[in-house]
Amino acid sequence: MGRSAARGRGAAALNRSTHGGAVVFKLTGEGPRYLLVEAAGTRDRWVFPKGHVEKGETAAVTALREVTEEAGVRARPIRRLRRVEQKQEGEWISIAYFLMAYAGRATPLEKRRIRWLSFDEAIEALDLVKSRRVLRSADRLISLGTGEEPTRNRIRRALARFAEWLALGALALLPRRRSRGSRTKSRVKRRVRL
Repeated sequence: MGRSAARGRGAAALNRSTHGGAVVFKLTGEGPRYLLVEAAGTRDRWVFPKGHVEKGETAAVTALREVTEEAGVRARPIRRLRRVEQKQEGEWISIAYFLMAYAGRATPLEKRRIRWLSFDEAIEALDLVKSRRVLRSADRLISLGTGEEPTRNRIRRALARFAEWLALGALALLPRRRSRGSRTKSRVKRRVRL
């Protein structure tokens, strides 16, 4: 099936990646930082580096090329992430994302602003739900690889323990109810006295 036929049938008809993209990270003392680039032609819209797969390229090669061209960053591929299908300029595209580790600076071919953001900052900056899912997948893999739990998970777990502690404390303050067995015995005692 040709590309035009696939476009006519929507995202489900795309059986290969039309674009390659990257989630590039670098580890810092404060945790991983994620690379975002300003979207082409759009001020203050932040995206992952990505581009069209050229003839003879794989999606992984495209992703590496785009990281260098758009951000001026050299990166080392770690593993493939999820594939995302979305509409871009009215046509369906399929983006294969790759997790990549920062490996140094390069000369960018494009004049785009870049940002290295924490997970929470990057989630806030990304405007597409699908991009946020890709970031969450990457963050989980990095956490597994480094053996460190993300701070937000530690905070959630601590909040859950605190909520449980509060609930147990509130239950302890409630007046105690007698069990059914103790009620029956006291009724029997009253009847016997009469």
